[in-house]
Amino acid sequence: MNGVEYVRMVEPRRLLVDFLRQDLGLTGTHVGCEHGVCGACTVLLDGLAVRSCLMLAIQAEGHELRTVEGLAGEDGGVHPLQEAFWENHGVQCGYCTPGMLMAAYGLLRENPAPTEQEIREALAGNLCRCTGYHQIVRSVQDAAERAGVAR
Repeated sequence: MNGVEYVRMVEPRRLLVDFLRQDLGLTGTHVGCEHGVCGACTVLLDGLAVRSCLMLAIQAEGHELRTVEGLAGEDGGVHPLQEAFWENHGVQCGYCTPGMLMAAYGLLRENPAPTEQEIREALAGNLCRCTGYHQIVRSVQDAAERAGVAR
């Protein structure tokens, strides 16, 4: 998890999102619809964006997980992707932001120079009711232009 190995006993029915938030205190991953529709709980599993509300915690055993907390640099500073969201007003209420960041981060790791359409497709599973998506798409475009985004 974010470069740290955790060993915990987990009830077999415990959802990954609940494990992250309640057991590990990683509350950046938000609980939204609890049906895998809104994307607020998006994390990266082995580099791929997944809905943590649809996964059991035990399914993550042996896999590399990254949450929004894992975007911070070793110095604790914000990630260039987070900076781009801030500077381009891709954040309003902030509820969808962690999921948007993780979906965008996954995209930029696979495709460091995505087109606007590719960005929109990558973010299609993440709902935002505040921004209208224009600022979010612009934020990802800006981040793609910055050096070191997909570190």
